[in-house]
Amino acid sequence: MPSLALAEQLAFSKIEKGDNYQFNYQWLDYQGEAQSLQFSLAKQAIFDRFRNFKVFKAEMAKYSINNALQKKLRAEPIRGVMINFSKNSNEDEIVIKGRNNQAINAAYAKIHQLKQTLSDEYLAENYYHQFITHDQINAVKPDHGRFANIASIDLKSIKPMILKKFSIKNIRKVTDYVLGFVQSIPYATLESRVTASGAGFNPPLKLLWENQGDCDSKVTLTVAILRSLMPRIKMTLVFIDNHALLGIQLPAQADDQTVVVDGISYVLAEPTGPRLLPLGKIAPASELAVGNGHYTAELFHTKVKRLLKTDLKK
Repeated sequence: MPSLALAEQLAFSKIEKGDNYQFNYQWLDYQGEAQSLQFSLAKQAIFDRFRNFKVFKAEMAKYSINNALQKKLRAEPIRGVMINFSKNSNEDEIVIKGRNNQAINAAYAKIHQLKQTLSDEYLAENYYHQFITHDQINAVKPDHGRFANIASIDLKSIKPMILKKFSIKNIRKVTDYVLGFVQSIPYATLESRVTASGAGFNPPLKLLWENQGDCDSKVTLTVAILRSLMPRIKMTLVFIDNHALLGIQLPAQADDQTVVVDGISYVLAEPTGPRLLPLGKIAPASELAVGNGHYTAELFHTKVKRLLKTDLKK
């Protein structure tokens, strides 16, 4: 049966040590046993990483994308047509004139594709991406997988601390330890992914610094830690309404809760709390949502992707 115990962080402190901060944690795991973790993080990573990350604003994005589009077309004009933009660069209206409909239609198609490319680039530059909910609503949300990949580099100091306690071959024990650690971090309410546009999301190191995070922030931190520990393990982020779960590809036990994505079965986990739940056990509301197919999965298969130098400077 799933544990009914509530997560409790027994102690938390951070101590300045030169160019680093030492973080110290104590908590009770789902079996009621005391656990602890101590590690150091570089000040530069804590305070400089993602310092420009901000809430996504659709009007500002539209303005920037349309300006970039005009600049691109002035530098590389489309032959055989005349393109006129609305005087207000925040508007979408584009009028194309030419000698024949074929050239006009081709220009509209090219501009549509170019605008999509510029939109994707804008989102990536600001650590967002397009997201489709289980009920087919188009939205923009933080790129949680990318945040996790980058943070896994910053969190490499955690690996030797955990390897002193467990063999990395025992995936369940390692994962349960990490889950208990994250579940015990105080919870902050999740804003709507569809309407909040990143409001309330804490990247992993900011979450640790503030010692609180919503479920999207907590699942991102959990994935980042597990990626730093087990770089080849396959995982998936599972988003349901106002909640987030984690799936790990490993052999399921008889009573494990799982989800199948693209033919691969993942054992589910609840990083958020407040219940202390081990790998394979999820809350009843989560079980209902997953069972009804009311979720969106984002695969997290590869090793840490090659990161841009700018990623590790932001």
